[in-house]
Amino acid sequence: MSAGTSAAQQSQRMSALAKSYRIEAERAAAASGRFAAAAIAERRLATRLSPLTAHGYHLLADRKWPGSKNAQLDLIVVGPSGVWIVDSKHWNNFTVAAGAIFRDQADVTDEVLRLADIAYDAEEAFASVGLAPGEVRPLLVMAGHTGRLGEVGPVEVVGEQDVHKHLASRGTRLTTSQVERVLAVALKYFPAYIGAQSDAPDFTVAEPVLDELADPLLDDGALLSEDEVRAALTEAEFAAPIEDWMTFLHPAQAALVRRTFNGPSRIRGGAGTGKTVVGLHRAAYLARMHPQSRILFTTFVRTLPAVMGTLLTRMAPDAAARVDFMHVHGFATKLLRERGVRTRIDSRRATHILDQAWNGLAAEQRARLARQRPLEYWQEELESVIKGRGFTTFEQYADCARPGRMLGLTVDDRRAVWALYQDYDRLLRAEGISDFQDLVLLAEASLRTTPLRTYDAVIVDEAQDLSLAMIRMLHSLVGDAPDAFTLIGDGQQSIYPGGYVLSEAGISLSGRGVVLDENYRNTAEIQAFAETLIADSSYLDIDDGATVLTGGARSRSEEAGALPGEGRVDGRTRTSILRHGPAPEIVHFASRTAHDTALVARIRQAVESDDLSLGDIAILCDTNGQASAAEKLLASAGIPSINLLEYQGAAAEKVKVGTTKRAKGLEFKLVLLPWSCDTHAVTDDERAARNIRERYVAATRARDLLWIGTL
Repeated sequence: MSAGTSAAQQSQRMSALAKSYRIEAERAAAASGRFAAAAIAERRLATRLSPLTAHGYHLLADRKWPGSKNAQLDLIVVGPSGVWIVDSKHWNNFTVAAGAIFRDQADVTDEVLRLADIAYDAEEAFASVGLAPGEVRPLLVMAGHTGRLGEVGPVEVVGEQDVHKHLASRGTRLTTSQVERVLAVALKYFPAYIGAQSDAPDFTVAEPVLDELADPLLDDGALLSEDEVRAALTEAEFAAPIEDWMTFLHPAQAALVRRTFNGPSRIRGGAGTGKTVVGLHRAAYLARMHPQSRILFTTFVRTLPAVMGTLLTRMAPDAAARVDFMHVHGFATKLLRERGVRTRIDSRRATHILDQAWNGLAAEQRARLARQRPLEYWQEELESVIKGRGFTTFEQYADCARPGRMLGLTVDDRRAVWALYQDYDRLLRAEGISDFQDLVLLAEASLRTTPLRTYDAVIVDEAQDLSLAMIRMLHSLVGDAPDAFTLIGDGQQSIYPGGYVLSEAGISLSGRGVVLDENYRNTAEIQAFAETLIADSSYLDIDDGATVLTGGARSRSEEAGALPGEGRVDGRTRTSILRHGPAPEIVHFASRTAHDTALVARIRQAVESDDLSLGDIAILCDTNGQASAAEKLLASAGIPSINLLEYQGAAAEKVKVGTTKRAKGLEFKLVLLPWSCDTHAVTDDERAARNIRERYVAATRARDLLWIGTL
């Protein structure tokens, strides 16, 4: 080794080390700048929101990112408006457009969507105490900006200056006790962040002595004034009221909303078990999870979709635009109109044509049918069995089981019915008239030829009221894809003739049926009364699964001459009750005048003594004529009312009036059933059994109070 080599090597080494330290120092300086900017943004955000703590909000700062070793979350906010997963950014040049976000020229959408992933995972933890999925919200706050800046998928982007308004804008969705329950979960699921645990090389230097840092939280000039906070909270109070079920569910319901099914599914349960509530939450959940998707929420009752749409807009305004609410015939009509298929619906003329077909039937065949049932029964047979299932040949009808039709038919009986159907169909076509069953069959045929790809999921409420053709038509929109087809209903509440099983539509639930058995609506007294109405009756369900009320085996009866599968009898699943209240009032009157006077007096008493508003009360009737009479009675008494045909779910100080059919899926604190007759289940009379189930449906619309006036 030549002289000086060792020193030269040491010099070179130290020079290289110095260069490495300079690089590390530059990196540390750059990181310091980024952390400083982040610290400023986080402190300013906490400062901005801290006055909300006086109004029931809890700010959990610097929380551990679940499942991550070193990552942290800026802020978790738990309060009356829900749970917020908040991240703050000090970005100068960014753009939010078409569901994406760019920083300078770089697409940072995936980075921001990690916040949505955290919220999604957290929903499961919060569901353990019943918090609905839509109440966990990811929020990106941009320092130095104002207003609402857009959306990146489910992540809302707002300016720092208006973040307090955004949080408060959702109104009071959780009660104080609910906030406390949710907070306990948040503290456990998002533990405090205790600093990075780094495996980086140890570049040890002397520990610096730091200057005292000024705390912006102590700077009164940076805090919101109490007037600003109150202004934001007051503005939120003018929003539509939020009901408990919109934000808080039973944990089993909350879990069901988020549950993944690998094919068609069924949610079943007795009256008041929250089936429709779960369906609405599931519609909102699917819309949030798949921002580009469209969801169809449909049912048989014409007036119910408008009500459900209004409720979803209040509950989840961010998701409502991606959910279409239509009744089945409305969907079929819209589809055919858009495809240029002309139809002419004339129910009155169709009834006249049926009379013509009946009178034109061969005398022997007409006498055969008339001996057993009046024309109204055979009209139901045409509508519910033949057209409701889409039969086009006599052989199909001759071989079919007729679930729910208690009158067994021989082959000759069916031949006479088919002759009536052929004449009826021929006369309709001759005049260019369609009935409502034709709408569905035409739409189904059109979809077979040209499938519709608009919808990613279909949710069917009150599925037991739909015909087989309706179910087939709706199923064809989405098929058997995961989470795509959900049927919600209760055969116990079926009030329309006929029946079928899902296997006829090629639909298999295969273990994807869920039963809800907690009654959240009715008091024990109302539910007990309702069950006495149907104690001796039977009902059919669409998924082949017979259930019984009190432990007996499934039963089945067949009348002489009936084909297999007719006259089938099922029981019911009993639900548990959570609340108690007054027993239903059943009052008999000697005259119509006395009855009507008492009806008006009961409404006035409810408002004056029971602390109810007029909007909490409904009069449910058997017929449209009775509903009109009730409206006139209220008008003469100076009590405002609204017919359920016009009701769309908006709060109004008016008594709701309508038929029981129009009230399906709804609930009211006080229900009055006027001009009632004593009813008893008659298991061998199909119409009587349906009438009793309809009375059961009417009684179970009542949450707290039930009044029945009989003559």
